This record gives sequence, C-alpha cells and structure tokens, in this order.
Amino acid sequence: MTTHYSYACKDYPGMEACPGLVVAETESEVWQLMELHAKVAHEEDPAQWNDEDRAQLKTLIKAE
Repeated sequence: MTTHYSYACKDYPGMEACPGLVVAETESEVWQLMELHAKVAHEEDPAQWNDEDRAQLKTLIKAE
C-alpha cells in the first residue's frame, strides 16, 4: 500500500471556503505545494509564517 500525504486548505481556521487541496507522495512535497497555494491563491508570503503557524499547519497534513 502506497502512503501519500494531503492538505486541505479549508481545514485551516478562516479558510473554510477555500477549495484548495494538495496531495503528494511525501510530506515535503505537500509543504512545497501548500506554500505555492498560499502565494497564488491567498497572496501570502510563507516566509512570514512563524513556528506556531507551521506547527498548526503540520497538524492538518494527513497521511493516507
């Protein structure tokens, strides 16, 4: 069975209306896609995410 990782933007508080969903083979790839999504869809700068933000985001990444 192949494990993959996913992140649904709607799971982040305040982003419930966002349909963004990323799925990748590794958690590292999911982080890259999450950062790209944040830049493109939400005009955020992931470099500004603090450790608390990243810790919360990490809890929303699912291994399936």
